[in-house]
Amino acid sequence: MIDLHSSELLGAGEAARLWGKNKDYVRNSIRQSPGKWPAGSWRKFDDRQIIVTVAGMEAVTGEKIPRDKS
Repeated sequence: MIDLHSSELLGAGEAARLWGKNKDYVRNSIRQSPGKWPAGSWRKFDDRQIIVTVAGMEAVTGEKIPRDKS
C-alpha cells in the first residue's frame, strides 16, 4: 500500500521549489527527457497534477534532497 502522507512523494511544484528550480521544471523535464526519470518515479493525474518521488528528483537533478529549504 502507498502512504500518501509519505515525505517521499511530492507535487511537481513543491519538488521544483525544494531543488531551487523554476516552477515548470518537473513538467518540462518529463516532457523533454522522460528517459531520465526512473520507472515509477512520477505519475500524472487528470493531465494536470504531477506527483514525483524524492528518488526520481534526485536521479534527474543529480542532487540529494535539500530538506533544509522551505
